[in-house]
Amino acid sequence: MKKYRVVVVGAGMVGKKMVEILLERNFPLESLKILATREREETIEEKTFKVEKTDIDSFNNVDIAFFAGTEGEKGASKIFGWEAVQKGAIVIDNGADFRMDPRVPLVVPEVNPQALKNHQGFIANPNCSTIQMVVALYPLAKIFNLKKIIVSTYQAVSGTGMKAVEELKTQTKQYIEEKECKPEIYHHQILFNIFPEIGTLSENFSGCFTEEEKMINETKKIMGIQELKISATCVRVPVYNAHSESITAQFEKSINEKTAKEILSKSPGIIVMDQPEKNIYPTPLIASGKDEVFVGRIRKNHCLENALDMWVVADNIRKGAALNAIQIAENLIKQ
Repeated sequence: MKKYRVVVVGAGMVGKKMVEILLERNFPLESLKILATREREETIEEKTFKVEKTDIDSFNNVDIAFFAGTEGEKGASKIFGWEAVQKGAIVIDNGADFRMDPRVPLVVPEVNPQALKNHQGFIANPNCSTIQMVVALYPLAKIFNLKKIIVSTYQAVSGTGMKAVEELKTQTKQYIEEKECKPEIYHHQILFNIFPEIGTLSENFSGCFTEEEKMINETKKIMGIQELKISATCVRVPVYNAHSESITAQFEKSINEKTAKEILSKSPGIIVMDQPEKNIYPTPLIASGKDEVFVGRIRKNHCLENALDMWVVADNIRKGAALNAIQIAENLIKQ
C-alpha cells in the first residue's frame, strides 16, 4: 500500500483530534508533521510530537495537508492553502474560508463523495452542524425528494474551542464556590444558560447569525438542491461536547416513520436510537467520542404534509470536523 506524507496544520482541539484519528484508523502514513503558529511539544495518544512553526516551506514534499481551522476565524488555509496546492499537496480544509468557493468541493463522504472527482487540489470540510444534519437527511432525501428543512441546533461549547470548554468548567467551579460567574469567551454566562447566537450577524441573511447562514448555504451545495428551503436557529448550550439538532424535514413524496427508521438503520455512518417508550434516544453524552451520527425521535409531523421530525446528535469535534476530513482523504485514496 502506498504511504503518504501528511501534515496537520493546527494543534488545538480539532488538530489534535485529527492526529488521534489518523493513528486510530491506521492511516497509511509515511510521515506525520504538526504545524502551528509557534514551536512546542504536544502529547497526543501518549506520543510526543514536535510542533513546528508554519511557513510556506513546511509544505515541501507533502502529499496531504489537513488544515484544522477554527470556526469564526480566518484560518491558516487563507494564507497557506493554495500555495500548498501549488507545491503538490492536496489540501483538506476544516475552516470556513473556501466552503462556498465554486472551485472547491464541499464534501461529506456519506453524502456526496462524487464531488471529489476532478477536484483542483483543495477540498473543504463543511460546518459541524451541517455535517450531522446532511448525514441524517440524505438517505431519505434521495428517495423521497427533500423540499424543506426547519432546524434548531443545541451546540456544545467545544465548537468554540478549548477556551470555551475551560470557561464552562470555570463557571461551574465559581458557582459551587458561590462566586460570580464571569463570562469572557461568550457575551453571556454559559452555565445554566443558553443563547441563540453562534458566529456574527450575517451580512447576507437579515436577522441570521453566520452559523445559520452556513447551514443554509452549505446544505444546498452538498445536497445539490439549490431550490431547497431551509430555516435554521442555532443555539449555544452548556454542554461540553456533541451537538444536538431538532429537525423537521418535508419531502415531495409520502413518507412514514417506520420506513424512515428502516432506511436510516441501514445507512452508513448512522445509528438509530428510537425507543422513546424505554427512554432510549440520542444524547450528547452518548454521542461524545463516537464516530457515528445518532438519530432518534423519528415521528410524523402533524403540521406539514409528507414531513417528519427527528432528533440528531453527533460529536462535533470528531464527525463534525476531524473524522470527516480524514474520511475525505480515505475516499481520495480509494478513488
